[in-house]
Amino acid sequence: MGKRIPNFFNLLVVIYVALGSTACSYGMAIIGSTVGQPTFYTSLKMAPPGTPGYAHTANLLSAYNGVNAAGSIFGAAFTSWFAQWAGRKRNIQLGAVIVTVGGALCAGSVDVAMFIVSRFIAGFGIGMLITAIPMYQSEVSTPESRGFMTCMHGIMFAVGYSLAAWIGFACYFSSTKTSFGWRFPVAFQCVPALLLLAGSSILPFSPRWLLQQDRPEEAYAVLKRLHVSKEDPEGHEASREFYQMRKQLELDRRIKEKTGAFDVFLTPANRKRALCAFTLMFGFEFTGILVITNYGVLLYEQLGLSGYMPLLLSAIYVTITFPGNVFTALYVDKIGRRKIILVGLGGCIICNIFECALQANFLGKSNKGGLDAAVFFIFFFVVFWSSCLDATQYLYVSEIFPTHIRSQGSAVGLIGLYCGSIVVLVAGPIALNAISWKFFIVLIIPPACLWIFFFLFYPETRQRSLEDIAEAFGEKVAFHFFNATAEEEAQFAAEEAMQKHGLTTEHLEDVSPSHKEKGSY
Repeated sequence: MGKRIPNFFNLLVVIYVALGSTACSYGMAIIGSTVGQPTFYTSLKMAPPGTPGYAHTANLLSAYNGVNAAGSIFGAAFTSWFAQWAGRKRNIQLGAVIVTVGGALCAGSVDVAMFIVSRFIAGFGIGMLITAIPMYQSEVSTPESRGFMTCMHGIMFAVGYSLAAWIGFACYFSSTKTSFGWRFPVAFQCVPALLLLAGSSILPFSPRWLLQQDRPEEAYAVLKRLHVSKEDPEGHEASREFYQMRKQLELDRRIKEKTGAFDVFLTPANRKRALCAFTLMFGFEFTGILVITNYGVLLYEQLGLSGYMPLLLSAIYVTITFPGNVFTALYVDKIGRRKIILVGLGGCIICNIFECALQANFLGKSNKGGLDAAVFFIFFFVVFWSSCLDATQYLYVSEIFPTHIRSQGSAVGLIGLYCGSIVVLVAGPIALNAISWKFFIVLIIPPACLWIFFFLFYPETRQRSLEDIAEAFGEKVAFHFFNATAEEEAQFAAEEAMQKHGLTTEHLEDVSPSHKEKGSY
């Protein structure tokens, strides 16, 4: 277990910061159970499903999710600058504050306009957190444990989905004389954000960000605290990793001199990274995962279910994502990112094909076997999604960019996710109401194109340090953490020996005195 968890503090850090992941997924998914609460419609004066005027309500439901995703786009774009200037930790803290404010305003909304504005504010905070957390986790993890550690984001994401569904289901049985049934579940999104904020002082700054800010003493101390293990009590591997970080930063800064401040699009390698990140996360949204998560209640009602059963099935559905994400965490470093994504995406496409065919033949009919089969493939879909795609997408995007543009690159990927979310979530309730099963055709063709594109162009990142991954995109690596040449090993050994004898302080010098880019902390 030492390779997967170097020490308890490292595990504590990646799990605790993932409370923000729970706040994000809860805030994104809570609308899924909210649309099943009768008092939600009466409180905001909307026509419930199956009544005259519901077409306008469907437009409003689209708007609630659309503005939330739009807010997240702005939050992710803001993070591309703020996480680099102030640090990943400060970005996470600010995001937690904004999610708390947005969630509180949503719960206290007295009309449609207030609810829409509040959803945008909460979305802004979600965009900040969901962009920064996987990036932070990848930067504090060892190369061997990065897949497992960064997948804590996916696991805690699943916790948020499950909480939103089960709290919503429980509140369905509350009194219809008050609006508690939908206000309490919406307000609960503030809880994980407040917990994260309250304990955020235990989180160290990212050692890679500290090194970029020319604070090498702090960076090395944090890295050793995070990566020293029982198998390596002297921190030899941490020292070796720090040496690579420093050498790669020197190389990246020489490259940066020839590009510019926002250089995520200014070199061929970075453009390929940006295209891979955006296309991956944009395309994943067209599998339909958020349509089912957010509008599953409406979908189950179309399939003939009523009462509390749609909410119950929705809760069971999202709960399946928890063991699926645990599977990813345990095996993504063994299987590899490419294989697990190709299998998962292919499985989701096949499930959507069967779902489309079944709904086309049995929707609106009394064939119980056909309708039950349609429900089965909705659930079979989430098995592939949660065990192969959910956590892996955040892991892959967070690790393919070099440190100096990781915040920019991660933002590009998350903007892709939310652009895709806006398209499918805004169209979702309207399409389900207007064209029903034909909407699944839209959830088949784009993912099939993405499968081919991924197979042809996406490199494997398993068992490489963050700095080593540069080679997969055609860039030079200053020092290889894995498979180092004899010359590289000799250079590192010589420097380590000199440091032990007190003959050099190179580990603790400024990386490049001519590049002072101090950030606040």
